Amino acid sequence: MDELTSLEQTIGERVRELRAAGALTLDELATRSGVSRAMISRVERGEASPTAQLLAKLCSALGTTLSALFASASKNASPIARRAEQRLWRDPESGYLRRSVSPEGLGSPVDIVEVEFPPGARVVFERQPADRGITQHLWLFSGRLELTMESGPLVLEAGDCLFMGLEEAHVFHNPYGEPAHYAVILCRTKV
Repeated sequence: MDELTSLEQTIGERVRELRAAGALTLDELATRSGVSRAMISRVERGEASPTAQLLAKLCSALGTTLSALFASASKNASPIARRAEQRLWRDPESGYLRRSVSPEGLGSPVDIVEVEFPPGARVVFERQPADRGITQHLWLFSGRLELTMESGPLVLEAGDCLFMGLEEAHVFHNPYGEPAHYAVILCRTKV
């Protein structure tokens, strides 16, 4: 089994586990997330390569984050996450590469994610009111990145750091000829 298929199955299992833990039927999760019942079923069976936008909708409806969704269910938590063991996920639609940097399973309210956002990539995250209380810092290391948020458009350049709430709609776009590399430091302040 290749790494991509394995990750799709892991994502499917985690979605199913979280849905069961919340005592939600497929129909209830579909209603809460705005994702069709059929698509959720395909994701849970590991038959779909879900996009970042679709996963964000499911995570919001399930009361979790992408980092927690990708985290291993292993009970052997370690305070160190070696680079070779950090989980990678590529958005099938935009091609952006997401690396979960934070050690898993420690219960920290903070997650660190490294992102490589390719030239021409665009990802739209719709408003997710259930994500109120989740904030993030986006720290751009190299390249440039356009963000459109409810408050208006921004262009981030290398070294810039943006603080934002996760619940507001936003669009990431890289119309430039080089990849944008950045870190996202996500903080869950809600309980």
